[in-house]
Amino acid sequence: MTVSVMIGICTIILLFVMIMAGVHISIALALSSFLGVLLISGGKVNVALSILSATAYSGIREYSFIVLPLFLMMGIFMSHSGSATALFTSSNYLLRRVPGGLGVATVASNALFAAVTGVSVASAAVFSKVAMPEMVRYKYDKSFAVGTVSGSSVLGMLIPPSALMIIYGMQAEVSIGKLFLAGVGPGIVLATIYSIYIIVRASMRPKLIGREVGPDGKAVKVDWSKERKESLKKVILGPLPTILLIILVMGGIWGGFFTPYEAAAFGCLGSMIIALCTGMRWKGLKGVVLETASSGASIMLLLIAATMYSRMLSMSGLVNFVGNSIIGLGLPTYGLIALFCVILLLLGCVLDSTSILLLTVPLMAPVMRMLGMDLVWFGIVMIVTIEMGLLTPPFGMVVFAVDAAVDKSVGLTVNNIFRGSVPYLFLMALLVIMMIAVPSLVTWLPNLG
Repeated sequence: MTVSVMIGICTIILLFVMIMAGVHISIALALSSFLGVLLISGGKVNVALSILSATAYSGIREYSFIVLPLFLMMGIFMSHSGSATALFTSSNYLLRRVPGGLGVATVASNALFAAVTGVSVASAAVFSKVAMPEMVRYKYDKSFAVGTVSGSSVLGMLIPPSALMIIYGMQAEVSIGKLFLAGVGPGIVLATIYSIYIIVRASMRPKLIGREVGPDGKAVKVDWSKERKESLKKVILGPLPTILLIILVMGGIWGGFFTPYEAAAFGCLGSMIIALCTGMRWKGLKGVVLETASSGASIMLLLIAATMYSRMLSMSGLVNFVGNSIIGLGLPTYGLIALFCVILLLLGCVLDSTSILLLTVPLMAPVMRMLGMDLVWFGIVMIVTIEMGLLTPPFGMVVFAVDAAVDKSVGLTVNNIFRGSVPYLFLMALLVIMMIAVPSLVTWLPNLG
């Protein structure tokens, strides 16, 4: 083991110590990178500053970076346009006769909403206000209801466009368009698994969905004529703008009409038109721009720091050392993938999704490349595994987003939300196993192009 490799290992240890001590992830990445390059270059401050400044400049000026703020703005516009309410109203009406119909409607709405937002936490906050009041009104078990909202919210990062896919694509140097297409199949499968689980549980335990149980142990039939009716216009036309926007963005990429960067621009324009047509005024428009600038700048700063971190690891020789060492262990490919998944799960208990990607992709992606694995497939496996961390204590960003957004009069605690989310964790683990066992579940759509 060379001195530079030892320096690389020490900077990683320092990085985790700083993060656990509460130092912001971007500052921790930049500082550990600077110290690593400084030591590798023999203590030459000017050389270290020159290398890192050149890295930051060359990284942020790449054309591909434009896709992130544009998709962020599209998602923020849609969050403020009332599209989530329209999707839920329509799904709820169409699925009202299905056992656990409100829960299935929440999953379906989240899946569609994910195709225009790309952020799980945003989906969690929105549907806590849209779906939870309805489920409470129909006397759903509160833990079951809030677990459904939390669990289905993770679809936001899996169904494209996804902020995590964009970040992974930039870090692993793979096609963002292919990542978007690769996420479609697993996203649909996960939404289907969730829906089947809700229907089965609702059928077995009608009390979970507020149904009265007769002497025979079966749910008493509901008189649907007394249920609130929705107008045909509201059911059909309400979600139509969102569906058309999804077709424009994803259909355009899949059909080869425009690149992901052009799709982001068209999607941003389309979402702005939808928001303006649904009542957004100058004040709201200004708020969207400011929110996009704030979120986008934060992510860009992280990406700059992560680029520095990747460059430092490459200079130290640690990436090749780790790759050769892991290959030298003789672990079977599936064993190595399982090891990486366990590491990602453990990190998910204490870090947010973006930070985990920025920390692990520079080390894991080169190893998978050495083994000849498809990095698009591995990216989707990574993202689903990392997303499981959004539902695990003590961090659980989605859980805390739901806790902050849900009406306090419902009487839910953070523990209730974590407990309700547990079944969805196991269902996500099932999807990971399916993707590893059948890689074509991920790769078939991007390979069509």
